[in-house]
Amino acid sequence: MVDINLLKKLRKETGVSIADCRKALEETGGKYDKALAWLKKQGLEKAAEKKDRETAQGLVESYIHLNGKVGSLAVILCETDFVARTEDFKHLAHEIAMQVAAMNPKDVDTLLKQEYIRDSSLTINDLVKQQIAKLGENITVKEIKRFEI
Repeated sequence: MVDINLLKKLRKETGVSIADCRKALEETGGKYDKALAWLKKQGLEKAAEKKDRETAQGLVESYIHLNGKVGSLAVILCETDFVARTEDFKHLAHEIAMQVAAMNPKDVDTLLKQEYIRDSSLTINDLVKQQIAKLGENITVKEIKRFEI
């Protein structure tokens, strides 16, 4: 039997389905930290399975820094318009546009290798893969541009 409080906590922290959270806790003997690691591993495997799927929908996200002197655009693609309209996808696009404004990567490959500004234990590539696992679709960063006065 899985501890319902741990199940709720894992679901809230990861956003992964309740069924996957339950399976993670069952597979790891109810150990929360191990369940997190298990879900991360499963998410990376799911992301790898989806990497060749076509991404033709998505968003162009903009970010203007508070001083108005730095801004960025990011083109983030997914497989369907349905996913492009979700709050999770919109949040990912915003975080990537903000990363571009803050860190000024020279290209998409450089961006994907950068540490995420909100969590240095993740790269932007890790952040994208987490959302692939959560949303169930391939996601790609197609293009970025940073502007500065």
